[in-house]
Amino acid sequence: MKLIGKTLWTSLLLVGIAVVQNGGSESEVLRLHVAEAAAKSAPASDYANHPAKDAISHGLQKGYLWKYPDGKFHPEQTVTQSQFVASLVAIRQVSEKESVPALPAGHWAKDIYERAQKAGILANVPVNPNKLLTKEEAALLVFNAWKPFRGEKNPNLSNTGALITWGWMKAAPSGQPKFREDLPVLRGDAAEILRYLWTDKWQLEQGAKYAEEFHRSLKIVNGNIVGKVPKGDGDFFITAVIYLQNNDKKSYLSNQSFNVSIGEVNSLTFAVISNSNSADAGIYQYTKLPKLEWINTSQKFYKPRGNN
Repeated sequence: MKLIGKTLWTSLLLVGIAVVQNGGSESEVLRLHVAEAAAKSAPASDYANHPAKDAISHGLQKGYLWKYPDGKFHPEQTVTQSQFVASLVAIRQVSEKESVPALPAGHWAKDIYERAQKAGILANVPVNPNKLLTKEEAALLVFNAWKPFRGEKNPNLSNTGALITWGWMKAAPSGQPKFREDLPVLRGDAAEILRYLWTDKWQLEQGAKYAEEFHRSLKIVNGNIVGKVPKGDGDFFITAVIYLQNNDKKSYLSNQSFNVSIGEVNSLTFAVISNSNSADAGIYQYTKLPKLEWINTSQKFYKPRGNN
């Protein structure tokens, strides 16, 4: 994903947030952005030994995280609502806008919040750009942002509990309730959560690409169903499984072709699974053969994922 150019406005916004919160004027934003850009190449002195250093480096490289004007990331500071929302908008690559009446015209955060509003990220979220986020508040924003990809969360859990169960948020420290909702989300914590989101979106996009390639290969020829599993690469395990009328099955792996009598076939499943974390990047079912109608049944939020 080439997010850098598309999120220049987001970087400017984040610098603007820092300027305003530190008592500066918005007219300083552009000048400080130049300083920030230069600082990105400076040593990562304040997070080089941080547990989230890899996630922070990933976010800075992909363009959905930003340093402060002093060239530091400040991983131990609590993330603000506007910072977290800006990152979600950058990962989602939202360009369209919808009005956010809670912010007046000319407000420094209005552009990013209008994009977030259009994407559904602000559903049931009181708009407060400077608010320091708790786990529950950050988790709500995550579920809002990821509803188009993974559906609804487990209805029996809080947002915090559901995100911890899914494996994208750390549980509370030992000795405290596991799903404690009021704990702050530090910028290092946010970086780790956001890397899960970026990776999940990328994996789903790759899964959809391979599914389209597979679907285009499928044909019914002389009473047989024929097709070919995409070659893919080492990032994914790709397979097609044909379930037969006699309760047996035939499995085909990357780059393998098949030619099976349609009279023997009950259904067909095409799957793309991440080799790095076993996440479903795409599970597609063909249950109305010989009609080549397919449905996406990829894993949803309400199914426990665990930490991979």
